[in-house]
Amino acid sequence: MDTEYHLTTPLSVEDIAPLRAGDRVTITGIVYTARDAAHRRLLELIDAGIELPIPIKGQVIYYVGPSPAPPGRVIGAAGPTTSYRMDPFAPRLLELGLKGMIGKGKRSKAVKDAMIRHKAVYMAAIGGAGALMAKAVKAARVVAYDELGPEAIRELKVEKLPVVVVNDTLGNDLYQEGQEKYRILDP
Repeated sequence: MDTEYHLTTPLSVEDIAPLRAGDRVTITGIVYTARDAAHRRLLELIDAGIELPIPIKGQVIYYVGPSPAPPGRVIGAAGPTTSYRMDPFAPRLLELGLKGMIGKGKRSKAVKDAMIRHKAVYMAAIGGAGALMAKAVKAARVVAYDELGPEAIRELKVEKLPVVVVNDTLGNDLYQEGQEKYRILDP
């Protein structure tokens, strides 16, 4: 049975241990945005032994490139981007203590194995609902790589950001389970 959880960042192993694929979660606190280009730069810093511009341990990264904020709002549409583009980078960040990732679409076996090994979860946001997701963002500021525009790393203060657990710490995968559940059997 799917359960609903309310989490506050930063996350601990104890916070995410009970989460299972299919559970609904709302996140309150700080999440960071980062897409491909920002991930590439973070890995370059890690390889060079240079301190990262954001804390990683216990944090959540939302794969999003928000549109510019319209007048009177803190952010524009903030829908998830396709997560597999971050797969080459995610295991290294998980090794450093990243506890949550938010995006859309499937993850590679290497990322799923790293989530099990380092006790982290992957959560999906609703694709095509960027305006809805933006309503959960109460403050936003660029904290690194401003020159990347929408792909800059932003610190978002969120309140009840709605997501669904896709991959949990036990290796369960909502996408695989869903396909199996609704598989049409040969007559």
